[in-house]
Amino acid sequence: MAKHRIYSVSVVSVYPHYVAKAEKKGRTKAEVDEIICWLTGYSQERLDDQLAKNASFEDFFAQAPQMNPSRSLITGVICGLRVEDIQEPIMREIRYLDKLIDELAKGRTMEKILRNSQVDS
Repeated sequence: MAKHRIYSVSVVSVYPHYVAKAEKKGRTKAEVDEIICWLTGYSQERLDDQLAKNASFEDFFAQAPQMNPSRSLITGVICGLRVEDIQEPIMREIRYLDKLIDELAKGRTMEKILRNSQVDS
């Protein structure tokens, strides 16, 4: 039951924390939005609509136009778990997003964050 509760959390309730984390490290809201749009296939307008309607994480990911197939290249540890080992699909999508925001805050280039380059292999 506790696991399911995070799925009903609205994305807009967490979004300001993503932006604050990025801005604290000299990155921008626009970069956060670019990451979210890359991951989910949302346009900026559709992302804004999802935030305005208080979409839950479950609905946000279920209604995503096209989850980026390159997200499978996202690996590493977030919240003590290896993202590539998370079996539950929605939790894995949430942790992919968390990992990308962490990479942004750690100063990685957008090219690397968005897996446009295979230099990390």
